[in-house]
Amino acid sequence: MTTQKIPSSGLGIDEAPLNSFHKKLALYSAGGPFLDGFIIASIGVAMVQISPQLHLTASQEGLLGASILFGMLFGAYAGGWLTDVFGRKVLYTVDLTAIVVLSVAQFWADSFWWLFALRILVGVAVGADYPIATSLLTEFTPLKHRGQLISFLMVMMFVGAGLASFVGEMFIHLAGEDGWRWTLASAALPAALIVALRAGTPESPRWLLSKGRVDEAQAAMRKAFGPDATLSAIDDTPAARLLGSGYLGRMVFVTVIWTCSLIPVYAIYAFGPAILAKIGLNGSMANYASALINTLFLAGCVLAMITINRYGRRPLIIASFFLSGLALLVLGLFPSAPSYVLFGMLAAYAVFIGGAQVLQWVYPNELFPTSIRASAVGMACSLSRIGGAVGIYAVPPMIAKFGIGPTMLAAAALSLIAMFYSIVAAPETRGKTLAETSSL
Repeated sequence: MTTQKIPSSGLGIDEAPLNSFHKKLALYSAGGPFLDGFIIASIGVAMVQISPQLHLTASQEGLLGASILFGMLFGAYAGGWLTDVFGRKVLYTVDLTAIVVLSVAQFWADSFWWLFALRILVGVAVGADYPIATSLLTEFTPLKHRGQLISFLMVMMFVGAGLASFVGEMFIHLAGEDGWRWTLASAALPAALIVALRAGTPESPRWLLSKGRVDEAQAAMRKAFGPDATLSAIDDTPAARLLGSGYLGRMVFVTVIWTCSLIPVYAIYAFGPAILAKIGLNGSMANYASALINTLFLAGCVLAMITINRYGRRPLIIASFFLSGLALLVLGLFPSAPSYVLFGMLAAYAVFIGGAQVLQWVYPNELFPTSIRASAVGMACSLSRIGGAVGIYAVPPMIAKFGIGPTMLAAAALSLIAMFYSIVAAPETRGKTLAETSSL
């Protein structure tokens, strides 16, 4: 590992006070997670109409629900590699422009395979934004505020999911049989707005410095923070070490926590109304209850964002997996309990999983150095989507064959496995610089 240095006389990124640039960058970067939540949750509402109109089987419902994750599998890995090679700024708007076009195209889908293909392509674009936006935000954020600002990205994911439930319900009532088409196409509007807001964002000074482009790094710093801002040093780790030495263990860790927290959450996104119907909530009531669950996901993430610097990363992730797993365990063991009890357990899960949800974004961006950060985030995202896609595909057949109890027990097992693994492997990165958290 080598260290690039430039003259330092003023405040660097780690010591800089939080300013309007940081807040705008966090908001614009959160546009990708917002769209992720919106796009995933919208299919759950739309599926009520899609399934009978396109004559879907249970397996096709599973494939359609998982299609976004199939695309993210490729998009996140490719986006991470391209971002480390060509920079964060280049791809910061291109990926969301693709979402605009592909979302509109879904309106005219008239078969399962056409819609399935379009959803995969949307997933590619969504997945590509994960490493792009998170790397850019991480590399501009002061040490003191890093955990909270990265956590904000996950908060916005659940804002998108909650909004999608209401938007989908509105279109289903107002547009009749075409309600699902308007629901899926509606993602184009926020995507276009985010593209416009992201225009003009400077390149990451850390990435520029890692490429030896010192003058450009200085210029980017001064554009963002003023004439006295400097970036004094940066670690430069060869990309070949991503899966070498201690980084392999870190990759395994972030992949495990990401996968185990993602599968149950995305299953509730994609099949929330169907799952709620199995516990006695049907029709519009199921859609409204699904929207409430998404709101509680949001509340859990906000709570985690507020407390992440107070309690630290390690205690937060262990407690999150334990309490969320306990809620799913009760749900799985007592599937015949009154509807309000079962809904209460889903609500508890939504709140308690917030810690793991925000840390699945924070940890990957803190544990890898600048030169491979986007590639690492992209690879972890891709690997987690393999498990996520398989898990979501399995939900409709599992519910149909075994019922809600065994399905929830399987979800509980994932949370508890992640808890035990976190006890063994989760590091504490609170209060450390990126150079410290990413060093071996």
